[in-house]
Amino acid sequence: MADLSAFPITQKWAPTNPDLIQLYSFPTPNGVKASIALEELGLPYEPHLVRLGDEFVKSDAFTSLNPNGKIPAIIDPDGPGGRPMGLFESGAILIYLAEKTGKLLGETPADRHQVIQWVMFQMGGVGPMFGQLGHFHKMAKEDVPYAKSRYADEAKRLYSVVESELEDREWIAGDFFSIADIALAPWLNAIHFYEAEEAVGFDELKNVPAYIERFFDRPAAQKGRRIPDPDAA
Repeated sequence: MADLSAFPITQKWAPTNPDLIQLYSFPTPNGVKASIALEELGLPYEPHLVRLGDEFVKSDAFTSLNPNGKIPAIIDPDGPGGRPMGLFESGAILIYLAEKTGKLLGETPADRHQVIQWVMFQMGGVGPMFGQLGHFHKMAKEDVPYAKSRYADEAKRLYSVVESELEDREWIAGDFFSIADIALAPWLNAIHFYEAEEAVGFDELKNVPAYIERFFDRPAAQKGRRIPDPDAA
């Protein structure tokens, strides 16, 4: 049985089976990247619900694994060299899991770089911009028209990039499903939670809605989007 005692997070969120990958997450667009990838790759794992309040993500226990205090994070008891390894940042987790299994990165080195290119597109553009869009459209305590307009315009531009790329392909990196889709599709779908469809012209798009539907029709995405269960005690 793997010894994970070197990871203080396991004192607060104790593993039932330390031989499994330990997932510390919440089902946000970032969080479900990890759970959906684990489901797609068929890797056994144990999810731990980490709620988003500072008393959880900023706790000493959680920041011992992710000093940035953000979900998701994982511990792989069978990391490089067979030694346990912790990892945070959703994009890094996706790449790590794909490389660990040799799956979801395409078939060739060129495929791999195309996939990572689109993972970076999501990490550097879609995630941060859509997050700000959601904050100012739904969560901010005061109305800030400039901020709402700024982030809506940028989100609309990013949607147009994806809409164009999907004109002649089923998945974002080509004709194969990859971790780039796992990174991107949950964020593209977040516009409904943010109630900002009109602001970004979502209903004018054709390829993006179809892409989101294809993604969430996959059994792994259907299951992983609710892991960890947010209604768990």
